[in-house]
Amino acid sequence: MGEDVPAQEFTRADRTRHREKVRRNLDVFARMLREAHFDTDDPLTGLEVELNLVDETGDPALRNAEALEAIADAAFQTELGQFNIEINVPPARLREGGLTTFEEGLRRSLNHAEERSSTVGAHLVAIGILPTLAEGHLRPDSISANPRYRLLSEQILDARGEDILIKIDGPERLVTTADSILPEAACTSTQLHVQTSPDSFAAYWNASQAIAGVQLAMSANSPYLLGKQLWRETRIPLFEQATDTRSEELKVQGVRPRVWFGERWITSVFDLFEENVRYFPALLPIVHDDDPMEVLDDGGIPELAELRLHNGTIYRWNRPIYDVAGGVPHLRVENRLLAAGPTVVDTVANAAFYFGLVRAIAENDRPLWSQLSFTAAEENFHIAARDGIDAQQYWPGVGQVPATELVLRRLLPLAHRGLEAWGVEASVRDRLLGIIEGRCLTGVTGAGWFTDRMKRRATMERYDGLRATLLEYREAMHTNEPVHTWE
Repeated sequence: MGEDVPAQEFTRADRTRHREKVRRNLDVFARMLREAHFDTDDPLTGLEVELNLVDETGDPALRNAEALEAIADAAFQTELGQFNIEINVPPARLREGGLTTFEEGLRRSLNHAEERSSTVGAHLVAIGILPTLAEGHLRPDSISANPRYRLLSEQILDARGEDILIKIDGPERLVTTADSILPEAACTSTQLHVQTSPDSFAAYWNASQAIAGVQLAMSANSPYLLGKQLWRETRIPLFEQATDTRSEELKVQGVRPRVWFGERWITSVFDLFEENVRYFPALLPIVHDDDPMEVLDDGGIPELAELRLHNGTIYRWNRPIYDVAGGVPHLRVENRLLAAGPTVVDTVANAAFYFGLVRAIAENDRPLWSQLSFTAAEENFHIAARDGIDAQQYWPGVGQVPATELVLRRLLPLAHRGLEAWGVEASVRDRLLGIIEGRCLTGVTGAGWFTDRMKRRATMERYDGLRATLLEYREAMHTNEPVHTWE
């Protein structure tokens, strides 16, 4: 939810006006899909990375305002927690060396940011969940200063009517409650964007859903939360629970969660926006004065502000995006399920695997989703989040198979083919997808490396071990050597 919103309270009348306006937005969007010219000729890809801030000892540094002032770069923005920041990397075309551009630009920006933020005692760490977080860091006074975060927290807690329960069972068990959505701030992610035409959007979204499990298995990097060893990608259950607006009774009634894998394959991008309006009440019912139908009738391009903001408060793991750039509308899939890190090259390898695989599957003559049940795709997703690279995945024509075997035998060749179709040079494909292959052969991801190091520190007090391991992780992160090669 990137749009700034003012601190305010909402009345019943506000919600009524918003419902009417967002439905009008939806009608306009349907007409645009039939009539408007979308930017589809030369698709762009994009990348955003959320980062944690730590002090010299490895503990969270609640200093994002000071860090951003020191960094002084508009590409860096606040995130929900004061121990988070985010970098938005300029979009690029893969056929024009986009993956190399992402890697070089991200390294350059992060090195500069680290140099500047370290002057205020805040060091950058790319990891899915900061393992040294303690319950005291997840209180309302740790929310960033931007009013939109506190407003969103209030709206989610008001809708829920009770404190948030976090309950995760892994090798260890965590049960805790929160009186704000601050636990969501523990989840730092990499967001990958791929632009599509209206006609191809459904295929790209369906393909993204189908491969979500193997993506997680190959890149898990969040094994610890509040001192407990939990899932290999603990971000998934944490995020699902931390932004849940449903009481226990509503869950039993089958009300859909706001953090949502979905429930079916789609035939159009319209399906997803229609579900948003049909199933989810507004958290931020802000209404603008424009009439989008009049704008369209006059030859303009509507912003559809209400529809977009509402979409930003429904946390699909693969989110549909409608945006306007240079006066031309476009669509893209936002792939939001991967953790940050461990290194820049690991992050870009994850991007290469996604961009290549999603194109190969989306453009296959026989849709994968005609052979794979949606339920199986969702089960793959949660099993991979729990077990990481050791996960078993179901795949059509193969059955239940280790994720590493599936990737090595079936999916890496597809990813190569997809990147070739994007126009990515063979040397770049080989180098980046070789990192995914290396993880499969060694069985090492960020989560596996971290838990292995913690086993070696089993005699230490838990948080002392987490601090020592995180500092070792941070040192290796700066080498930019892939995590599966770390000593």
